[in-house]
Amino acid sequence: MTNMMKAEVDLYLPKLKVEENYDLKSTLSSMGIQNAFDPVQADFTGMSVKKDLFISKVIHKAFVEVNEEGTEASAATGALVLRSKAPTMTFKADHPFLFFIRHNKSQTILFYGRLCSP
Repeated sequence: MTNMMKAEVDLYLPKLKVEENYDLKSTLSSMGIQNAFDPVQADFTGMSVKKDLFISKVIHKAFVEVNEEGTEASAATGALVLRSKAPTMTFKADHPFLFFIRHNKSQTILFYGRLCSP
């Protein structure tokens, strides 16, 4: 991303709504987090006085919607701000494309996805 340049673009996007749910239990277990899922070995005494706590499931849900109002991604919202100046390039997303939602201040990618049939 260090070689990227900012440019004004007339952007045409289809309305889209992408929702995904992921069960992270097997992924976390394969990364070594196993005791937390075991009813006998789990130890959450630092978080609760109850002795019988364990994690049964970890779910991650991602949500991105683009419509006439703008972009919504979980609790993040973006808006399009335009300046009047010289003609800009045009990008029409009427074909498969990748999309990224980035936090500008930290330059961290918050969401990314692929739309196969706009």
